[in-house]
Amino acid sequence: MQRKAYRMNKAGSTEDLKIVQEEILTPEGNNIQVKVHAIGLNFADVFAIHGLYSATPKGSFVPGLEFAGEVAAVGEDVSKFKVGDRVMAVTRFGGYADYVNIDEPHVVALPDSWTYEEGASFLVQGMTAYYALVYLGAMQKGSNVLIHSGAGGVGILANRIAKNYGAFTIGTVGSERKLEVLEREGFDAKIVRSDKFGEDLKDALGDRELNLIVETIGGKIFKAGYDQLAPQGRMVVVGASQFASPGKKPNVLKLLWKFLTRPKLDPQQMIQENRSVMGFNLIWLYEKVDVMAEMLQEMAKLDLGKPYVGQTYEFDQMHDAIKIFQTGQSVGKVVVKTEHAAK
Repeated sequence: MQRKAYRMNKAGSTEDLKIVQEEILTPEGNNIQVKVHAIGLNFADVFAIHGLYSATPKGSFVPGLEFAGEVAAVGEDVSKFKVGDRVMAVTRFGGYADYVNIDEPHVVALPDSWTYEEGASFLVQGMTAYYALVYLGAMQKGSNVLIHSGAGGVGILANRIAKNYGAFTIGTVGSERKLEVLEREGFDAKIVRSDKFGEDLKDALGDRELNLIVETIGGKIFKAGYDQLAPQGRMVVVGASQFASPGKKPNVLKLLWKFLTRPKLDPQQMIQENRSVMGFNLIWLYEKVDVMAEMLQEMAKLDLGKPYVGQTYEFDQMHDAIKIFQTGQSVGKVVVKTEHAAK
């Protein structure tokens, strides 16, 4: 059987990402073949395409971490799904295709009321936000939480999760046009990031202490947030958008300068100030299927609503979809629909 996929021979430039027609094997064992209707894009995809993600495969690979569709075929050991079932899935690369083979533990039933586009907008963002806030951030009832990139997929779900804990949430965005998303999502305070971010954060907090930060930016924003963490405050780093490149390939000199001038933390000072910084990469969680299952069960008990799909593109517009990440203009989830979506 043949499939269409976006493949690149090696990471480095979006110009090398091409549509190819290639064979896909009949699923065996606990493998499920999914006819993909919608592909969810993530910042990690861009970093992998540019070769800036440590987990990027060597040599030829298909980017993409999540998708949704219907089961087209199953291996003999599959027990939870059958042909025709609507599903969503998370994968360690390989999602930019119209058919994907994937192990059963990484497949989740798509809620009846959700579209395929919404299904492709939940797993990576939802698990990233929940693991950062609850597992690493140890969020408590009534915590005060700073959420960067609040109008993005992770930020929106992080706010919804935090609100289920009765948290006071401060959302940040890169431009004023995204403030309406923060308003609609019910953030308690809203900040457009600028050179005076530290002052704006202090004003937003008022007499509250800052307990938890979901950090996605890096650089001076990272440092300004860290400096205002309360004793026993935690910062969980899930991204570093300052290293995103707007062009087809990374500006190596600019990235090197940002890398060399990035904030440095003194462990001894962290002890004295009672602050913590933790990093989190969802690729690591991919192998922890028991943890993933536990998280999804816990998340199902919360009132999170449907994922917010901000922009949708057709399969042959993949490069346009990727570009919106690079320009920082996206809100909510960016989704690419395959040719199956219209059928």
